[in-house]
Amino acid sequence: MKITAEPRSDQWNAEDFLQGPRVFAIAGVKNGAAEQKYDIDLAGESRVWRPPLTMLRVLLTAWGDDSDAWVGRRVQLFHDPNVRFGKEAVGGIRIAALSHLDGPLNLKLTATRGKRVTYTVQPLPDAPALAPGEIPELVATNTAKAAADGTIDAYHAYLAEQGAPAYILEYVNNHSKENKA
Repeated sequence: MKITAEPRSDQWNAEDFLQGPRVFAIAGVKNGAAEQKYDIDLAGESRVWRPPLTMLRVLLTAWGDDSDAWVGRRVQLFHDPNVRFGKEAVGGIRIAALSHLDGPLNLKLTATRGKRVTYTVQPLPDAPALAPGEIPELVATNTAKAAADGTIDAYHAYLAEQGAPAYILEYVNNHSKENKA
């Protein structure tokens, strides 16, 4: 049995990245809750990412303000223990790399009142080319997670809506049958 320590939450939290950074594909952007302006849907995930203002500024600078153009682009998120809330370092989610960048992106972001620091985002390399019929690592990972979470049917439906190839839908469907057996 695989042990997980996931919170009962509808959003990604900094602690979810303690084991290392993760790469996600953007599935969509919608209006968020009171604390955060936007909810970013991540492909194959049941929880949203609610970027703070500084990371939203990074996305806007890198990809522009048309959220429809963000769909399908990839982001690498990581846990930064130095993120502060007031005077206390509480940790937070930061962007390490983004797809659709020609080179490193250097921005001056506010660290504290009156102090700006350079923040660098690396270009996220294109996903490696796959052999015909090969299952992408992200699909395999998301399928295993959806099977464990009991959300595999929703993941299959999402992939179908996105126009995934038949062999990928069959792969997810086979895992769905294994999970129900």
